[in-house]
Amino acid sequence: MELVKCVVTGATGYIGGRLAPRLAAEGHEVRCVVRTPAKMKDIPWAQQEAVEVVAGDVLDEDSMRAACEGADVLFYLVHSLSESGFAEVDRHAALITAQAARSAGVRRIVYLGGIHPEGVQLSEHLASRAEVGEIFLRSGVPTAVLQAAVILGSGSASFEMLRYLTERLPVMLTPSWVHHRVQPIAIRDVLHYLAGAVELPADVNRSFDIGGPDVLTYLQMMEGFAEVAGLPPRRMLPVPVLTPRLSSHWVNLVTPVPRSTAVPLIDSLVHEVVASDHDIDSYVAPPAEGLTSFRRAVDLALTRIREGQVETRWSGANARYAPSEPMPSDLLPSDPEWAGGTVYTDVRERTSAASADNLWHVVVGIGGNRGWYSFPIGWWARGVIDRLVGGVGLRRGRRDEDSLKVGDALDWWRVEECVEGSDAGPQSVPDLEDGEYLLRLRAEMKAPGLAWLELRVAPRPGGSIYRQRAIFLPRGLAGHAYWWVIAPFHVLVFGGMERRIVAAAELTEGSGPLAAPADGHGPIAALRRRRRVRALRDAEKARRRVGA
Repeated sequence: MELVKCVVTGATGYIGGRLAPRLAAEGHEVRCVVRTPAKMKDIPWAQQEAVEVVAGDVLDEDSMRAACEGADVLFYLVHSLSESGFAEVDRHAALITAQAARSAGVRRIVYLGGIHPEGVQLSEHLASRAEVGEIFLRSGVPTAVLQAAVILGSGSASFEMLRYLTERLPVMLTPSWVHHRVQPIAIRDVLHYLAGAVELPADVNRSFDIGGPDVLTYLQMMEGFAEVAGLPPRRMLPVPVLTPRLSSHWVNLVTPVPRSTAVPLIDSLVHEVVASDHDIDSYVAPPAEGLTSFRRAVDLALTRIREGQVETRWSGANARYAPSEPMPSDLLPSDPEWAGGTVYTDVRERTSAASADNLWHVVVGIGGNRGWYSFPIGWWARGVIDRLVGGVGLRRGRRDEDSLKVGDALDWWRVEECVEGSDAGPQSVPDLEDGEYLLRLRAEMKAPGLAWLELRVAPRPGGSIYRQRAIFLPRGLAGHAYWWVIAPFHVLVFGGMERRIVAAAELTEGSGPLAAPADGHGPIAALRRRRRVRALRDAEKARRRVGA
């Protein structure tokens, strides 16, 4: 095998985050082009000597020229999923990348697109994918366009949509597109062909359809998933009036997949998406164990989810037009003078008898199935509202139940900074105390402004101190109105978080409210007892959330 220098765009995404370490493991040099390099700092494979992480954007000519310098193969794994103007964005990005690759003397481009039928009017999203492929094929750089339909793997958007629709709806109203044929392919087989494309002959400049061994309708896929997952048979009631657009709203409400992602997924199912050839096998030998069947792919994905071994998730990549873009920590707004504008904050602090390590364990396990330790109906309602207006809502959950890394999606937040106490110091975050823990989350919900939530834990003699700060930078009059409308709920939301997080840590450590001495008698003592009973009840709820 010839070892080459590979450039991988979209290295923080679902496919790129799995392909890059595979290429490095095979001995290739890998240069990962990401908009926010800090997202790669907690990824073990990105610290290898063979892996280089550089800042770049497919819409920035200078950064792409620099990224392609000295490279042999460019993997283009970027798609825009915004609901408006995506075709123009993708076209512009592809033209910039193609020009950069040609100028730098890149020997091959590998692009992952979608299977699409010939001779029919394609949906906007499929047409855009096809157009990007054509731009690269006409670029003057030999290109392999690998076209796949539904990709099945733990954490993929296609798999999550299939999984949640099947699990949550024992009786389902099914639109006509569920009867169209689909040729799904397992993520492991997609990675096999992508990595194998490195060795294609120099004169190969064409598209290849890639698909698994099974051709099924989406209805058969749901029925097959139910059988593999051990679910009772699902009942399907056909409803021809459910258009793809209406279906995307339904998927948005029922599954963790937001409407902006559901639209292109469903648009690709409006047509039959079946491989018209498998010529790729003439150049890249199939996997030694054969292509993965649909049932085997589902079983592997479910096993990975149960064991908490999901490498990447569809939610790992930032939306290009996320409501809150990353901001350097030294520019994080902390007072009204920041950038000359108003900044609203809610700051709370509480001393805890729990150790810093134990308190941090509770903090870093927040969100997902464990919830946010306060006013659950309020969080739920805000999540529903966000979904209804096209946001991500709360159902993205988290990649791992017990650990977080920079770049992880956490419900409607994105992990912007995660510093363990032993790593803290002036080299990490400028205002971080020595030995202090920090979790900074950036909001990706729909809101008229930018929002962050900071949770800090600092060791103290005999325990620790918990600091919590919510930050909101309003945008226009609507932003100011938004803050003051929700301000009355902060006592319930942020105050409840502060109390219950500390209570959970103290309870799991065997200290805290229950260790208080007897109060005696009288009205003051009775009030104290009622407060302690309330604290006990709150701590017990918190204990259940953290599984103590």
